[in-house]
Amino acid sequence: MNVALAALRSATDVADRIAHNNNIHMNASLDNFLFEREPDSKLSELFRVAAAHVRELGFDLCAYHVRFPVPISSPRVVQLDNYPCGWRQRYRALNYQAIDPTLVHAQHYASPLVWSEQVFMHAPALWNDMQANGIKVGWAHPVRCARNLVGLLTAARREGEICSRELREKQAMLTWVAQTAHMEISRYLAPRFMPSVDTPLSQREIDVLRWTADGKTASEISAILAISERTVNYHANNAVVKLGVANKTAAAAHAALLGML
Repeated sequence: MNVALAALRSATDVADRIAHNNNIHMNASLDNFLFEREPDSKLSELFRVAAAHVRELGFDLCAYHVRFPVPISSPRVVQLDNYPCGWRQRYRALNYQAIDPTLVHAQHYASPLVWSEQVFMHAPALWNDMQANGIKVGWAHPVRCARNLVGLLTAARREGEICSRELREKQAMLTWVAQTAHMEISRYLAPRFMPSVDTPLSQREIDVLRWTADGKTASEISAILAISERTVNYHANNAVVKLGVANKTAAAAHAALLGML
């Protein structure tokens, strides 16, 4: 067991004591994969431990999202949370995920984000609904790791504004929890949601895809790499087969998103 996971699991006993108070929900919104239909004890444990750390820092509610970069047209998102069941169902039924500004923020920035009416100015219905349902205070921590996996850990509570002193005192710990939870949970989920490449791309295949991603034609790549155009196409086709995609353009896009280039 690595040090990070051992440290994260140091709160397991706390998590077990509070688990009966936490209605932990897990779903992958975009591909309709519901963990409540397929319980996963290890995933539940990883989230419970992260939620226990968040609770110790003064936030009784916790949510974790991870966005997988492929398929590109419809990225898969997995959500774990201990929000009240009624709010969870409402969030899903009204497709609030599509307009949630904290998720948008996580796609573009690494900085933490404290909820406010201004943050939700383009999603007032979501903000008002959250307030009405007693989920009033939140602190979102984006995380990004290898293979372009984007995570977001949100610490939330029903009352008590987050003051500047609390931000200073708890920032480092919440960032650590977010990074460690993201590392462990995304690593555990990756085999389910990320395409596997049984045979690694060769260096020449990577070279060809890099230039393809830059918009170069086979003829141009041939000149750049000092190989025949036929050889360029050979390597491109090999990469297409290994990545399980339709053509070399898709191969270049997938390889780039998966951190292979």
